[in-house]
Order: sequence, then C-alpha cells, then structure tokens
Amino acid sequence: MSNLENLRKQAKQYLRWHHEQYYPVAAIIREHLPRFHQLSDQEILAAAFRLADAQELVARKEGFEGWQALRTGAHTAMSETNRNAQTIFSSVAAQLFVRDLKTSTDFFTTKLGFTIDFVYGDPPFYGQVSRDNARITLRYVCEPVFAGDIREREGLLSASITLESADQIKQLFLAYQAADVLFPQVLRKEPWGAKTFIVKDPDGNLILFAAPAN
Repeated sequence: MSNLENLRKQAKQYLRWHHEQYYPVAAIIREHLPRFHQLSDQEILAAAFRLADAQELVARKEGFEGWQALRTGAHTAMSETNRNAQTIFSSVAAQLFVRDLKTSTDFFTTKLGFTIDFVYGDPPFYGQVSRDNARITLRYVCEPVFAGDIREREGLLSASITLESADQIKQLFLAYQAADVLFPQVLRKEPWGAKTFIVKDPDGNLILFAAPAN
C-alpha cells in the first residue's frame, strides 16, 4: 500500500482538480464512488465534492471501503457482487491532433454542430467537444504528426461517427454542405451496405460519417 501521507496528498489533489473543473477527474470519481456512477461529467463537476469524498475515492482505489479502513490497514471484504462485477465501457472518444485549439473548437461548433465540453490549459492545449453520444478530444501539437499528404493519399481516418439511418446521414450531409464544410468524399453508398461521407477539419483530420444504406 502507498505511504499514507502520499495518499493524503492524492486526496487533496483530487479535491483541487474537482474545484478547478479539471474534466478528466470526473471519470475517476464516477468509476470509484458509487453515488456518482449515474452522473455525467458535467453533473459530477457541478456536484458538491468534499475532502471526505476525495479521501473515500483514494481509499476505494487502494481496495478499501473507506478512509478509516485504509488508515487502520484493515481490508474490509467487498461484496461478492462488487468483486465479480462485469467491467462496462461507458464511452469512447477519438483524439485529434490540432495546431490551434480555438480554431478547431470553432470549426466543430459552428460547422459541425458540436458543443464544447471543456477546454483546459493556459494557454489551452487540450479540450473535448461532443454531439449526442459522439465525443472528440482535441490535443494541441506544435509539429506535424503525419508525413506529407499521407492522410489524404491513404485515406487515414482520425475518427468515425455512426448515425442511425440513411435519412439522418443525408440530412446531415446537406447541412454540412450548406455550412461550406470541406468534403474529401461526398455522400455515397458503399459496397458493404452503408452510406458514408468524409469531412476534413482545419488541421487535415479526416472524419468519417456512416449510416445504414436502407
């Protein structure tokens, strides 16, 4: 087990992150504290979160049911249900590398209809945008990630987003067309029975949109 003083510092760090609205801490809180399991990132960051909560979070990460149990070093038996609980992935997010975070967030919000979940750093270097269940994280990089024009030559996708129906993807394509979005590939029917189109963001990232053809 980690040194107790280090664990106290960890608890204070989680508390500080929550106070600073540091988005990644929301997922950690949701994973380890049962009362936060059903809350979104925004709801977790808006909820009351005290030092006692942060200490419980640290204790559960160490395999204890609470801070007092951790301090005494007495493992309390977790329920059989908790020990055998199935791991469930709750979401996934693609990560795009960008040269200017503001330019990128402006593109996703004004052109593609996303909303900003968070922007972090001073100056900003990391953020996330989302639309419905689709999440995209944006990471600032100061040097080219790909060599030359290999992305376009090989059709290397940075993200793939799925819609539920052919009508939805048609309407979305028309909306993006009206917004002057750049299309390396326009809407088309694929041999495997899907309709797809690809958009290109200001940094050359290729994003595929797909839906059933019928």
